[in-house]
Amino acid sequence: MPETVLVTGGAGFIGSHTCVELLGHGHDVVVVDNHVNSSPEALDRIAKIAGRPLAGAYRADVRDRKALREVFSSHPVDAVIHFAAHKAVGESAARPVEYYDTNVAGTCALLAVMHEQRVHRLVFSSSCSVYGDAGTVPLTERSPVAPTNPYARTKLMCERILEDVCDHLPQLKVLALRYFNPVGAHPSGLLGEDPRGVPGNLMPYVAQVAVGRRAQLSVFGDDYPTPDGTGVRDYIHVMDVAEGHRVAVGHLDDRTGMRVFNLGTGTGTSVLQLVAAFGEVSGRPVPYRVAGRRAGDVAELVADPSAVAAAWDWATTRDLTAMCRDAWRFQELHPDGYSCRPPRAGGPTTGESPCG
Repeated sequence: MPETVLVTGGAGFIGSHTCVELLGHGHDVVVVDNHVNSSPEALDRIAKIAGRPLAGAYRADVRDRKALREVFSSHPVDAVIHFAAHKAVGESAARPVEYYDTNVAGTCALLAVMHEQRVHRLVFSSSCSVYGDAGTVPLTERSPVAPTNPYARTKLMCERILEDVCDHLPQLKVLALRYFNPVGAHPSGLLGEDPRGVPGNLMPYVAQVAVGRRAQLSVFGDDYPTPDGTGVRDYIHVMDVAEGHRVAVGHLDDRTGMRVFNLGTGTGTSVLQLVAAFGEVSGRPVPYRVAGRRAGDVAELVADPSAVAAAWDWATTRDLTAMCRDAWRFQELHPDGYSCRPPRAGGPTTGESPCG
């Protein structure tokens, strides 16, 4: 049944695509985002794609309990999807206090206000990074957790907090989704990944090199125990991630307590394989240089997605070519990010930049 869903970080990469998915399936959506690493422009794009407006959009920090109370008091929130967090591995090693403050303290503030407002249904955006340098792949939800960087530790700490709160509040229902590496964009080209400053993730950096915004890609390490020496990840289309979150909302009432599921394809792709695939789709060279390993990175992270398939009869449907194609469409239409508006319908999608 349609519900009112509060999405924290709803203007961000995954959050914005999830809002489109929720609106497209009849839910009312309220967004809270402080826009530290997102653009308010994404909110207009969400409504345009969905063909209906958001129920509300608030510029607020998830740590601001007063602001959260005002949001909850203004809308009949049935469930919350919590994305709002810092998410770059390398940056977390340089700014750990900021990561703990935003990711952990923000989750605690949200939980406290949810309890005050008697909202007890939560989908939490976790991460495959909690598994750390796994000895074997693919990774199941029962694989040992051993995070290797502050970002991953904040996600695992949030999971532990949620477990404890569920033990204390038997009415609380939480689904923690450990998704692997979201990439791609909405197929319309209107929504995509537009990080502030230098991208901390591979796909947007590759896309910016291909469009000429950056000179070359740095490949961090080519001496990992993988087929070509570069890190292997389970890349998942952002629309599959968004769909997984929407499906999760429908399964919150399956039972009370805390449950954890992986979201992934089960297929590993190396850095160099992704670079080659993107170059083939875009028709643009992606020059790169090999640099030293980055602190906190691991050799291989690939999901075993069988648990969620069995529980929800759901699986990803989009392959690496679709991920690269959709990411490239967004980047080509927005060479400078959301600050560059795409052409009108029927305008150019290849050739010269529509924003040049």
